[in-house]
Parts: sequence; C-alpha cells; structure tokens
Amino acid sequence: MSDPYEEILGGDITLRFPPGARHELVLSRLIAAIQSSLADSSVARLLEPRTQIRVNHSTALRPDLALVTAANNKLWLAVEVVSSDDHQADTVTKKQIYEDIKVPRLWMVDPRYDNVEIYHATDYGLKLMGILAGREVLEEKLLPQFRLVVAELFAPP
Repeated sequence: MSDPYEEILGGDITLRFPPGARHELVLSRLIAAIQSSLADSSVARLLEPRTQIRVNHSTALRPDLALVTAANNKLWLAVEVVSSDDHQADTVTKKQIYEDIKVPRLWMVDPRYDNVEIYHATDYGLKLMGILAGREVLEEKLLPQFRLVVAELFAPP
C-alpha cells in the first residue's frame, strides 16, 4: 500500500487516502499492459503512478496513471482507479478538471463495479464512449498494441 498524498483541486489542498490493496493490484495490471504496448513506441511516455500534473496555479492532479505525448509532454491519457472510500474526488471533481483541460482520453476504472468508463474529449466536453465490463476488451486505437480483457484487470490475485 502506498502513502497518503496531496492534490490541489481548485485551490483547495485535498489529502487523499492511501489506496487499498485491490486498487493497487488493478493499477499494477493496467500499468504492465500499457508498458508492454509502449515497448517500441516513440509517440507516448508513461509517467510513474500518481506523478503530479500541474494544471495551473490552483490545480495539481495526481492521476493513478498518466500517459503523455513524447513530443511535448502533454497529458494525453489520464486514468483514475476509483477508491470506494474516497471516490467523489475522482468521479466528480477531477473528472470536471479533466474535461476543462480537454484531456484527450480519460478512463475511470472502478473496482467497486468491475468496469471501466471510457471518455474522449470533444468540442463539447468529455463524451462517454462506453462502459466496459466482463469479457469486453479495453482497447485504444492510438495504442495499437494495447488490448486488455476487463475481467482480467479485476481478477482476484
């Protein structure tokens, strides 16, 4: 289990609880799948888990997983693994921030329901592209080597 950490959300310092064991297991599986899909890629770079992303003077996020473009280090994919005891910051507050900064891709990975919500940025904000569960496959066309069966992401240890 990791340590508590701080995020600055709209000027307010928010202390986030240490993620639980299941949260970290799901995150480690997702990181491994993305790392292997990026092995030969020069287009994007995976940051360390919960690396601080400074949005502006009053907002600094720590997504569980962040993929940035290699060309300019711009956040391209943010992934939040939702914690059951601390979910509002991810599912409401941070989701709105990601929408405001027009992050191209957002995945909300929810171990409470064993599903993944996929959002794409549009001119009108984030658009829910799908909610994946069970044997459905999580894919991203801009990461052609990435394929992960959702049930495997949430499988018991």
